[in-house]
Amino acid sequence: MIANERPVIADSLWTATANPAPNCPPLVGEVEADLAIVGGGFTGLSAALHAAEAGLRVVVLEAETPGWGASGRNGGQVNPGLYVDPDAVEARFGPDMGARMVAFAGGAGRLVFDLIGRHGIQCDARPVGWIRAAHNAGAMEDIRGKVDQWRRRGAKVELLSRDAVAEMVGTTVYAGGLIDRRGGNLHPLNYALGLAGAALRAGAAVHGASRVERLAREGATHVLRTSRGAVRAGKVLLCTNGYTDGLAPPLAREVVPVRSVQVATDPLPPEIAASILPGRQAPSDTRRLLLYYRMDRDGRFIMGGRGAYGDAATQGRLEALRRVSVQMFPQLTPFGWRHAWGGFIAATPDHYPRLVRMGPGVMAGLGYNGRGVALATAMGKLMAEWAAGRPEQELAFPVTEPQPIPFHGLRRLGVAATVAKYRLLDAMGL
Repeated sequence: MIANERPVIADSLWTATANPAPNCPPLVGEVEADLAIVGGGFTGLSAALHAAEAGLRVVVLEAETPGWGASGRNGGQVNPGLYVDPDAVEARFGPDMGARMVAFAGGAGRLVFDLIGRHGIQCDARPVGWIRAAHNAGAMEDIRGKVDQWRRRGAKVELLSRDAVAEMVGTTVYAGGLIDRRGGNLHPLNYALGLAGAALRAGAAVHGASRVERLAREGATHVLRTSRGAVRAGKVLLCTNGYTDGLAPPLAREVVPVRSVQVATDPLPPEIAASILPGRQAPSDTRRLLLYYRMDRDGRFIMGGRGAYGDAATQGRLEALRRVSVQMFPQLTPFGWRHAWGGFIAATPDHYPRLVRMGPGVMAGLGYNGRGVALATAMGKLMAEWAAGRPEQELAFPVTEPQPIPFHGLRRLGVAATVAKYRLLDAMGL
Protein backbone atom coordinates (compact mmCIF):
# COMPACT_ATOMS: atom_id res chain seq x y z
CA MET A 1 0.00 0.00 0.00
CA ILE A 2 1.13 3.57 -0.65
CA ALA A 3 1.84 5.13 2.74
CA ASN A 4 0.00 8.31 3.75
CA GLU A 5 -2.49 8.06 0.88
CA ARG A 6 -6.28 7.84 0.61
CA PRO A 7 -7.22 4.13 0.74
CA VAL A 8 -9.21 4.27 -2.52
CA ILE A 9 -6.03 4.94 -4.52
CA ALA A 10 -3.40 3.37 -2.25
CA ASP A 11 -3.32 -0.31 -3.28
CA SER A 12 -0.58 0.01 -5.88
CA LEU A 13 0.84 -2.92 -7.79
CA TRP A 14 4.09 -1.02 -8.11
CA THR A 15 4.39 -0.58 -4.36
CA ALA A 16 3.60 -4.26 -3.83
CA THR A 17 6.36 -5.31 -6.24
CA ALA A 18 8.96 -2.62 -5.46
CA ASN A 19 12.66 -3.22 -4.96
CA PRO A 20 14.17 -2.31 -1.59
CA ALA A 21 14.36 1.47 -1.31
CA PRO A 22 17.71 3.21 -0.81
CA ASN A 23 18.31 4.83 2.54
CA CYS A 24 16.98 8.40 2.33
CA PRO A 25 16.68 9.62 5.93
CA PRO A 26 15.02 12.89 6.93
CA LEU A 27 17.13 16.02 6.86
CA VAL A 28 18.39 16.86 10.34
CA GLY A 29 20.38 20.01 10.99
CA GLU A 30 21.66 22.64 8.57
CA VAL A 31 23.68 21.82 5.45
CA GLU A 32 25.10 23.77 2.51
CA ALA A 33 24.82 22.87 -1.14
CA ASP A 34 25.34 24.26 -4.60
CA LEU A 35 21.88 23.01 -5.60
CA ALA A 36 18.77 22.20 -3.56
CA ILE A 37 15.99 20.21 -5.27
CA VAL A 38 12.43 20.09 -3.97
CA GLY A 39 10.70 16.86 -5.02
CA GLY A 40 11.95 13.30 -5.33
CA GLY A 41 10.16 12.18 -8.49
CA PHE A 42 11.59 11.63 -11.96
CA THR A 43 12.34 15.32 -12.54
CA GLY A 44 14.09 15.92 -9.25
CA LEU A 45 15.98 12.64 -9.19
CA SER A 46 17.15 12.98 -12.78
CA ALA A 47 18.28 16.53 -12.02
CA ALA A 48 20.08 15.34 -8.90
CA LEU A 49 21.88 12.57 -10.74
CA HIS A 50 23.00 14.76 -13.64
CA ALA A 51 23.98 17.69 -11.42
CA ALA A 52 25.98 15.46 -9.08
CA GLU A 53 27.74 13.92 -12.06
CA ALA A 54 28.62 17.47 -13.15
CA GLY A 55 30.35 18.01 -9.81
CA LEU A 56 27.72 20.01 -7.92
CA ARG A 57 26.93 19.50 -4.24
CA VAL A 58 23.27 18.43 -4.42
CA VAL A 59 20.57 17.98 -1.77
CA VAL A 60 17.11 16.57 -2.61
CA LEU A 61 14.22 17.23 -0.21
CA GLU A 62 11.21 14.93 -0.66
CA ALA A 63 8.08 15.29 1.49
CA GLU A 64 7.39 11.53 1.52
CA THR A 65 9.73 8.98 -0.10
CA PRO A 66 11.40 8.95 -3.54
CA GLY A 67 8.82 8.05 -6.17
CA TRP A 68 5.87 8.55 -3.80
CA GLY A 69 3.87 10.74 -6.20
CA ALA A 70 2.95 10.14 -9.83
CA SER A 71 6.49 9.00 -10.65
CA GLY A 72 5.92 5.80 -8.71
CA ARG A 73 2.26 5.30 -9.65
CA ASN A 74 1.95 5.83 -13.41
CA GLY A 75 1.55 3.24 -16.15
CA GLY A 76 5.28 3.05 -16.82
CA GLN A 77 4.92 4.06 -20.47
CA VAL A 78 8.03 5.62 -21.96
CA ASN A 79 6.38 7.80 -24.63
CA PRO A 80 8.68 9.88 -26.86
CA GLY A 81 7.67 13.35 -27.98
CA LEU A 82 5.43 16.09 -26.69
CA TYR A 83 1.64 15.86 -26.63
CA VAL A 84 1.67 18.45 -29.45
CA ASP A 85 2.76 17.33 -32.95
CA PRO A 86 6.20 18.39 -34.25
CA ASP A 87 4.90 20.65 -37.03
CA ALA A 88 2.75 22.57 -34.56
CA VAL A 89 5.65 22.94 -32.12
CA GLU A 90 7.88 24.43 -34.79
CA ALA A 91 5.10 26.67 -36.09
CA ARG A 92 4.58 28.14 -32.62
CA PHE A 93 8.17 28.40 -31.39
CA GLY A 94 10.02 28.90 -34.67
CA PRO A 95 12.50 26.76 -36.61
CA ASP A 96 15.29 27.09 -34.03
CA MET A 97 13.65 26.67 -30.63
CA GLY A 98 10.85 24.54 -32.06
CA ALA A 99 13.32 22.11 -33.61
CA ARG A 100 15.27 21.95 -30.35
CA MET A 101 12.09 21.16 -28.43
CA VAL A 102 11.09 18.43 -30.88
CA ALA A 103 14.54 16.82 -30.72
CA PHE A 104 14.60 17.14 -26.92
CA ALA A 105 11.24 15.42 -26.48
CA GLY A 106 11.79 12.89 -29.25
CA GLY A 107 15.02 11.72 -27.64
CA ALA A 108 13.59 11.53 -24.12
CA GLY A 109 12.77 7.84 -24.36
CA ARG A 110 16.29 6.93 -25.38
CA LEU A 111 17.62 8.98 -22.46
CA VAL A 112 15.52 6.88 -20.06
CA PHE A 113 16.77 3.55 -21.40
CA ASP A 114 20.35 4.80 -21.58
CA LEU A 115 20.23 5.84 -17.91
CA ILE A 116 18.79 2.48 -16.95
CA GLY A 117 21.57 0.66 -18.79
CA ARG A 118 24.36 2.92 -17.58
CA HIS A 119 23.36 2.68 -13.92
CA GLY A 120 22.15 -0.92 -13.88
CA ILE A 121 18.65 0.03 -12.72
CA GLN A 122 16.48 -3.06 -12.21
CA CYS A 123 13.03 -1.91 -13.35
CA ASP A 124 11.87 -4.43 -15.98
CA ALA A 125 12.79 -1.99 -18.75
CA ARG A 126 11.45 -2.96 -22.17
CA PRO A 127 12.51 -0.75 -25.13
CA VAL A 128 9.95 -2.50 -27.34
CA GLY A 129 8.22 0.58 -28.72
CA TRP A 130 5.03 2.46 -27.86
CA ILE A 131 1.75 1.85 -29.67
CA ARG A 132 -0.82 4.63 -30.24
CA ALA A 133 -4.08 2.93 -31.20
CA ALA A 134 -6.79 4.75 -33.19
CA HIS A 135 -10.28 4.24 -31.79
CA ASN A 136 -12.03 5.25 -35.04
CA ALA A 137 -11.40 6.25 -38.67
CA GLY A 138 -11.13 9.95 -37.87
CA ALA A 139 -8.43 9.29 -35.30
CA MET A 140 -6.63 7.14 -37.86
CA GLU A 141 -6.30 10.16 -40.14
CA ASP A 142 -4.62 12.06 -37.32
CA ILE A 143 -2.32 9.07 -36.73
CA ARG A 144 -1.23 9.18 -40.38
CA GLY A 145 -0.28 12.82 -39.96
CA LYS A 146 1.79 12.09 -36.86
CA VAL A 147 3.65 9.28 -38.60
CA ASP A 148 4.43 11.53 -41.57
CA GLN A 149 5.71 14.34 -39.36
CA TRP A 150 8.01 12.12 -37.32
CA ARG A 151 9.30 10.17 -40.32
CA ARG A 152 10.26 13.45 -42.01
CA ARG A 153 12.46 14.02 -38.97
CA GLY A 154 14.09 10.60 -39.20
CA ALA A 155 12.24 8.98 -36.29
CA LYS A 156 11.52 5.25 -36.16
CA VAL A 157 7.74 5.60 -36.29
CA GLU A 158 5.62 3.24 -38.38
CA LEU A 159 1.97 3.21 -39.46
CA LEU A 160 0.02 0.13 -38.38
CA SER A 161 -3.02 -1.27 -40.18
CA ARG A 162 -6.13 -2.49 -38.42
CA ASP A 163 -4.90 -6.08 -38.72
CA ALA A 164 -1.42 -5.20 -37.49
CA VAL A 165 -2.78 -3.52 -34.37
CA ALA A 166 -5.11 -6.44 -33.72
CA GLU A 167 -2.17 -8.84 -33.91
CA MET A 168 0.10 -6.73 -31.70
CA VAL A 169 -2.51 -5.78 -29.10
CA GLY A 170 -4.83 -8.78 -29.05
CA THR A 171 -8.14 -7.01 -29.67
CA THR A 172 -10.06 -5.99 -32.81
CA VAL A 173 -11.54 -2.75 -31.45
CA TYR A 174 -9.08 -0.40 -33.18
CA ALA A 175 -9.00 1.06 -36.69
CA GLY A 176 -5.19 1.01 -36.84
CA GLY A 177 -2.42 2.98 -35.19
CA LEU A 178 1.29 3.63 -35.03
CA ILE A 179 4.31 2.23 -33.26
CA ASP A 180 7.10 4.51 -32.12
CA ARG A 181 10.20 2.36 -31.77
CA ARG A 182 11.89 4.97 -29.55
CA GLY A 183 9.54 4.13 -26.68
CA GLY A 184 8.76 1.24 -24.38
CA ASN A 185 7.78 0.62 -20.78
CA LEU A 186 9.12 -0.12 -17.32
CA HIS A 187 8.24 -0.55 -13.64
CA PRO A 188 7.91 3.14 -12.70
CA LEU A 189 8.50 2.95 -8.96
CA ASN A 190 11.57 0.76 -9.39
CA TYR A 191 12.85 3.23 -11.98
CA ALA A 192 12.40 6.09 -9.50
CA LEU A 193 14.11 4.11 -6.73
CA GLY A 194 16.92 3.27 -9.15
CA LEU A 195 17.39 6.93 -10.04
CA ALA A 196 17.55 7.75 -6.33
CA GLY A 197 20.20 5.09 -5.80
CA ALA A 198 22.21 6.33 -8.79
CA ALA A 199 22.02 9.92 -7.51
CA LEU A 200 23.26 8.81 -4.10
CA ARG A 201 26.17 6.92 -5.65
CA ALA A 202 27.03 10.03 -7.68
CA GLY A 203 27.33 12.00 -4.43
CA ALA A 204 23.92 13.65 -4.04
CA ALA A 205 22.13 13.63 -0.68
CA VAL A 206 18.50 12.49 -0.91
CA HIS A 207 16.23 13.08 2.11
CA GLY A 208 12.77 11.60 2.51
CA ALA A 209 10.16 12.78 5.04
CA SER A 210 11.56 16.28 4.54
CA ARG A 211 8.75 18.52 3.38
CA VAL A 212 9.98 22.04 2.64
CA GLU A 213 7.92 24.39 4.79
CA ARG A 214 9.58 27.64 3.79
CA LEU A 215 11.74 28.89 0.93
CA ALA A 216 13.41 32.28 1.37
CA ARG A 217 16.25 34.25 -0.10
CA GLU A 218 18.99 35.61 2.16
CA GLY A 219 21.39 37.67 0.09
CA ALA A 220 22.76 35.44 -2.65
CA THR A 221 21.69 32.27 -0.81
CA HIS A 222 18.41 30.40 -0.80
CA VAL A 223 17.31 28.83 2.48
CA LEU A 224 14.92 25.87 2.47
CA ARG A 225 13.57 24.92 5.88
CA THR A 226 12.01 21.63 6.91
CA SER A 227 10.64 20.65 10.33
CA ARG A 228 14.04 19.38 11.44
CA GLY A 229 16.63 21.09 9.28
CA ALA A 230 17.59 23.57 6.60
CA VAL A 231 19.53 23.72 3.36
CA ARG A 232 21.45 26.77 2.19
CA ALA A 233 22.01 26.62 -1.55
CA GLY A 234 23.08 28.82 -4.41
CA LYS A 235 20.37 27.52 -6.75
CA VAL A 236 17.02 25.77 -6.31
CA LEU A 237 14.99 23.48 -8.55
CA LEU A 238 11.28 23.00 -7.86
CA CYS A 239 10.24 19.57 -9.17
CA THR A 240 6.85 18.85 -7.60
CA ASN A 241 4.63 18.60 -10.72
CA GLY A 242 1.06 17.44 -9.88
CA TYR A 243 1.79 17.74 -6.14
CA THR A 244 2.85 21.38 -6.26
CA ASP A 245 1.58 23.30 -3.22
CA GLY A 246 1.89 26.87 -2.00
CA LEU A 247 5.62 26.80 -1.32
CA ALA A 248 6.51 29.12 -4.21
CA PRO A 249 3.50 31.14 -5.35
CA PRO A 250 2.16 31.27 -8.00
CA LEU A 251 3.66 27.98 -9.28
CA ALA A 252 0.72 25.81 -8.18
CA ARG A 253 -1.53 27.79 -10.54
CA GLU A 254 0.60 26.90 -13.57
CA VAL A 255 -0.96 23.44 -13.81
CA VAL A 256 -4.15 21.54 -13.07
CA PRO A 257 -3.70 18.30 -11.08
CA VAL A 258 -5.73 15.56 -12.76
CA ARG A 259 -6.13 12.13 -11.20
CA SER A 260 -5.24 9.07 -13.23
CA VAL A 261 -6.15 5.61 -11.92
CA GLN A 262 -5.24 2.00 -12.68
CA VAL A 263 -6.40 -1.52 -11.92
CA ALA A 264 -4.46 -4.77 -12.17
CA THR A 265 -5.31 -8.47 -12.18
CA ASP A 266 -3.54 -11.26 -10.41
CA PRO A 267 -0.93 -13.01 -12.59
CA LEU A 268 -2.80 -14.67 -15.45
CA PRO A 269 -2.29 -18.24 -16.68
CA PRO A 270 0.50 -18.29 -19.29
CA GLU A 271 -1.82 -19.08 -22.20
CA ILE A 272 -4.07 -16.11 -21.32
CA ALA A 273 -1.15 -13.75 -20.71
CA ALA A 274 0.31 -14.71 -24.10
CA SER A 275 -2.89 -13.69 -25.89
CA ILE A 276 -2.65 -10.02 -24.85
CA LEU A 277 0.19 -7.80 -26.08
CA PRO A 278 2.54 -10.65 -27.02
CA GLY A 279 5.31 -8.15 -27.79
CA ARG A 280 4.77 -6.54 -24.37
CA GLN A 281 4.27 -3.02 -25.72
CA ALA A 282 2.14 -0.67 -23.62
CA PRO A 283 -0.44 1.06 -25.84
CA SER A 284 -2.48 4.15 -25.25
CA ASP A 285 -5.41 4.97 -27.49
CA THR A 286 -6.87 8.10 -29.07
CA ARG A 287 -10.09 8.45 -27.07
CA ARG A 288 -10.50 11.85 -25.46
CA LEU A 289 -10.41 10.04 -22.12
CA LEU A 290 -7.69 7.72 -23.27
CA LEU A 291 -7.07 4.21 -22.05
CA TYR A 292 -3.55 2.93 -21.46
CA TYR A 293 -2.71 -0.65 -20.61
CA ARG A 294 0.00 -3.28 -20.49
CA MET A 295 1.16 -6.62 -19.14
CA ASP A 296 3.75 -6.71 -16.38
CA ARG A 297 6.68 -9.07 -15.99
CA ASP A 298 4.63 -11.62 -14.04
CA GLY A 299 1.68 -11.73 -16.43
CA ARG A 300 -0.66 -9.26 -14.73
CA PHE A 301 -2.92 -7.17 -16.94
CA ILE A 302 -3.01 -3.47 -16.03
CA MET A 303 -5.55 -0.93 -17.32
CA GLY A 304 -5.42 2.80 -16.67
CA GLY A 305 -7.48 5.86 -17.44
CA ARG A 306 -8.87 9.13 -16.15
CA GLY A 307 -9.92 9.15 -12.51
CA ALA A 308 -12.02 11.51 -10.38
CA TYR A 309 -11.49 13.70 -7.33
CA GLY A 310 -13.96 12.18 -4.84
CA ASP A 311 -13.68 8.68 -3.38
CA ALA A 312 -17.08 7.45 -4.59
CA ALA A 313 -16.53 8.77 -8.11
CA THR A 314 -13.06 7.24 -8.13
CA GLN A 315 -14.51 3.85 -7.18
CA GLY A 316 -16.84 4.21 -10.15
CA ARG A 317 -13.96 4.97 -12.50
CA LEU A 318 -12.00 1.97 -11.22
CA GLU A 319 -14.97 -0.30 -11.90
CA ALA A 320 -15.39 1.23 -15.36
CA LEU A 321 -11.77 0.32 -16.15
CA ARG A 322 -12.43 -3.29 -15.15
CA ARG A 323 -15.52 -3.39 -17.38
CA VAL A 324 -13.81 -1.95 -20.45
CA SER A 325 -10.89 -4.34 -19.98
CA VAL A 326 -13.23 -7.34 -20.21
CA GLN A 327 -15.04 -5.80 -23.19
CA MET A 328 -11.75 -5.45 -25.05
CA PHE A 329 -10.25 -8.73 -23.83
CA PRO A 330 -13.07 -11.20 -23.02
CA GLN A 331 -10.52 -13.79 -21.93
CA LEU A 332 -10.11 -11.74 -18.73
CA THR A 333 -13.69 -12.47 -17.63
CA PRO A 334 -12.98 -15.30 -15.15
CA PHE A 335 -10.12 -13.60 -13.40
CA GLY A 336 -10.04 -11.35 -10.36
CA TRP A 337 -8.63 -7.87 -9.93
CA ARG A 338 -6.09 -7.51 -7.15
CA HIS A 339 -4.85 -3.90 -7.16
CA ALA A 340 -6.36 -0.44 -7.68
CA TRP A 341 -4.48 2.83 -7.29
CA GLY A 342 -3.96 6.30 -8.67
CA GLY A 343 -2.22 9.65 -8.45
CA PHE A 344 -2.12 13.16 -9.86
CA ILE A 345 -0.58 14.11 -13.17
CA ALA A 346 -0.14 17.82 -14.01
CA ALA A 347 -1.95 19.18 -17.06
CA THR A 348 -1.42 22.54 -18.77
CA PRO A 349 -3.98 24.38 -20.93
CA ASP A 350 -1.86 24.18 -24.09
CA HIS A 351 -0.42 20.70 -23.37
CA TYR A 352 3.18 21.97 -23.21
CA PRO A 353 5.38 21.37 -20.17
CA ARG A 354 6.64 24.40 -18.29
CA LEU A 355 10.19 25.47 -17.51
CA VAL A 356 9.58 28.43 -15.24
CA ARG A 357 11.91 31.13 -13.94
CA MET A 358 10.74 31.66 -10.36
CA GLY A 359 13.30 34.30 -9.46
CA PRO A 360 17.09 34.66 -9.41
CA GLY A 361 18.58 31.21 -9.03
CA VAL A 362 15.24 29.36 -8.84
CA MET A 363 13.81 27.25 -11.67
CA ALA A 364 10.75 24.99 -11.84
CA GLY A 365 9.89 22.20 -14.29
CA LEU A 366 6.43 20.64 -14.44
CA GLY A 367 3.32 19.95 -16.52
CA TYR A 368 4.04 16.78 -18.51
CA ASN A 369 0.42 16.06 -19.46
CA GLY A 370 0.65 12.33 -18.87
CA ARG A 371 4.04 11.80 -20.55
CA GLY A 372 6.15 12.21 -17.48
CA VAL A 373 8.34 9.10 -17.52
CA ALA A 374 10.35 10.29 -20.51
CA LEU A 375 9.72 14.05 -20.41
CA ALA A 376 10.34 14.47 -16.67
CA THR A 377 13.60 12.54 -16.93
CA ALA A 378 14.71 14.77 -19.80
CA MET A 379 13.54 17.96 -18.07
CA GLY A 380 15.53 17.01 -14.98
CA LYS A 381 18.67 16.67 -17.09
CA LEU A 382 17.97 20.04 -18.73
CA MET A 383 17.49 21.74 -15.34
CA ALA A 384 20.74 20.21 -14.12
CA GLU A 385 22.51 21.75 -17.11
CA TRP A 386 21.11 25.15 -16.13
CA ALA A 387 22.17 24.63 -12.52
CA ALA A 388 25.69 23.80 -13.69
CA GLY A 389 25.90 27.11 -15.54
CA ARG A 390 24.38 26.67 -18.99
CA PRO A 391 22.66 29.91 -20.08
CA GLU A 392 18.88 29.86 -20.44
CA GLN A 393 19.02 30.74 -24.13
CA GLU A 394 21.08 27.62 -24.84
CA LEU A 395 18.58 25.22 -23.28
CA ALA A 396 16.44 22.97 -25.47
CA PHE A 397 13.21 24.31 -23.99
CA PRO A 398 11.94 27.88 -23.53
CA VAL A 399 12.15 29.41 -20.08
CA THR A 400 9.09 31.49 -19.15
CA GLU A 401 7.89 33.68 -16.33
CA PRO A 402 5.04 32.26 -14.20
CA GLN A 403 1.76 32.06 -16.15
CA PRO A 404 -1.01 31.33 -13.64
CA ILE A 405 -4.17 29.79 -15.12
CA PRO A 406 -7.10 32.23 -14.86
CA PHE A 407 -9.84 31.18 -12.41
CA HIS A 408 -7.59 28.39 -11.17
CA GLY A 409 -9.71 28.01 -8.04
CA LEU A 410 -12.53 26.61 -10.18
CA ARG A 411 -10.30 23.98 -11.77
CA ARG A 412 -12.06 20.95 -10.30
CA LEU A 413 -15.42 22.05 -11.63
CA GLY A 414 -13.88 22.66 -15.03
CA VAL A 415 -12.16 19.29 -15.11
CA ALA A 416 -15.34 17.49 -14.07
CA ALA A 417 -17.36 19.23 -16.79
CA THR A 418 -14.75 18.47 -19.44
CA VAL A 419 -14.53 14.82 -18.40
CA ALA A 420 -18.32 14.45 -18.62
CA LYS A 421 -18.32 15.99 -22.11
CA TYR A 422 -15.46 13.81 -23.31
CA ARG A 423 -17.03 10.68 -21.86
CA LEU A 424 -20.20 11.36 -23.84
CA LEU A 425 -18.30 12.01 -27.08
CA ASP A 426 -16.22 8.85 -26.61
CA ALA A 427 -19.37 6.81 -25.94
CA MET A 428 -20.84 8.16 -29.20
CA GLY A 429 -17.73 7.09 -31.08
CA LEU A 430 -16.86 10.64 -32.12
